[in-house]
Amino acid sequence: FCAFFKKAGEEGGYTYSLEEARKRLMDRIDEPIREIHITGGLNPDLPYQYYLDLLALCKEVRPNAVVKAFTAVEVAHFADTLGTDEATVLREMRAVGLDALPGGGAEVFSPAMRERLCPEKVTADRWLHIHGLAHDMGMKTNSTMLFGHIESWEDRIYHMERLRALEDEKPGFIVFIPLAYQSRNNALGVPGPTGEEYLRTISVARLFLDNIPHIKAYWAFAGIKAAQMALWAGADDFDGTIVEEKIGHAAGADTPKGLTVSELVETIAATGFTPVERDTFFEEVASA
Repeated sequence: FCAFFKKAGEEGGYTYSLEEARKRLMDRIDEPIREIHITGGLNPDLPYQYYLDLLALCKEVRPNAVVKAFTAVEVAHFADTLGTDEATVLREMRAVGLDALPGGGAEVFSPAMRERLCPEKVTADRWLHIHGLAHDMGMKTNSTMLFGHIESWEDRIYHMERLRALEDEKPGFIVFIPLAYQSRNNALGVPGPTGEEYLRTISVARLFLDNIPHIKAYWAFAGIKAAQMALWAGADDFDGTIVEEKIGHAAGADTPKGLTVSELVETIAATGFTPVERDTFFEEVASA
C-alpha cells in the first residue's frame, strides 16, 4: 500500500475535484452500478467539507447505490484534523450519504508488526474502535488483513481473534478479506505469500471467524487462479466486477485491472460454482 502514496506534485499523484468526480459518475450512469467504493490518501490540503460534498454528490447522482467510503484511517484523520471525535465524523458523514465502511488500514494488528510496518497509521485499537462505532450506528463494515510479508501465523491468528471479539461484542462485519501482500515498489523486500499460504489463510479464516458470515477471494490481489481455488478452500465471494483497481497495481500486481461481468461469470462457472450476483450486503440480486 506504500506504493499508492504520492506527495503533493509528485508524478502519478492526483486529486479529483468534485466536478471530475461527477464526470466519472456520469460516464457510467447507464451501467447497473450498485456500490460506490471510495478510499484515498490523507490529503492535508482538502477541507473536510470536500468529503461531505463528495458523499452528497454520490447520492445525488446514484441515489440507490450503496456508498461505501473512507477507511478507519481516513475517519481518524478527519477527526484529528477537525479536533473532534470519530463518532461525530461518522454521524455527519452518514447524514449526507455514507452507508458502509471499507476495511482498509487494518494491515495486521500485532503491535510489534505494526510498529515495524506502519508506525504512523492508527493503532489496531483505534481501527477497531472506529468500526465498533460504525456498527453501533447501524452501519455495516468490511474487515481485512494484509498478510504474506514479515508477520507470523501467530500474528495472523491474533488479528483474526481481535476481529472475532469485536464482532461478538458489536456485530456488523459484512465480510473478511485476506489481502495478499504485493511485493513491488516498496521497501520491505519480501516476496509475498505462496499460493499454498494464501489458501491456508483462507481456510483458517473460514474456520476461525465463525461469526463473520463471508470470506472474500479478492482476485485483484491474489490472482485469478488462486482466487478460483480459494472458493474450494472456504471463500464464498469472488470479487468482483472492478472497473479499475489502483492500489494493488501500484505495488506491482500482475492481475487485470478489471473484469467484465461475462468474464467473471465464466471464471466462477469454470471453477465448478454457480455465479450469483449480490449486493454490498450479500443479498442476492440475480442469477448471473
